[in-house]
Amino acid sequence: MGWISWLLIGLAIIVLICLGVGAFREKQDPGAHKSRGMIAGIPFDPEKQEAVIRSSICTGEKVAGFKNKEDGHFTEVLVLRTPKDEQYFKDIYGVEKVKTEY
Repeated sequence: MGWISWLLIGLAIIVLICLGVGAFREKQDPGAHKSRGMIAGIPFDPEKQEAVIRSSICTGEKVAGFKNKEDGHFTEVLVLRTPKDEQYFKDIYGVEKVKTEY
């Protein structure tokens, strides 16, 4: 066999490994909102929590979530990559105003 045959066999093996890893990850977390990086099933109680966006002053990364009004515990829900992501967060949880913390 020539070197082209070995190259094609190697590429085929790499593709099969990648497909196997992707299928394994899909089985581990089938319910996550992967398209938006959202953590599934996080409840929101407006009486005990407030919607907050945490923004890093160093990196600019923004994360939407809920802050407990009593103890200040923050629960991360969604990484915000675009302004559409913030609107998506508001629509999902029925929130009109979201406070930003740095």
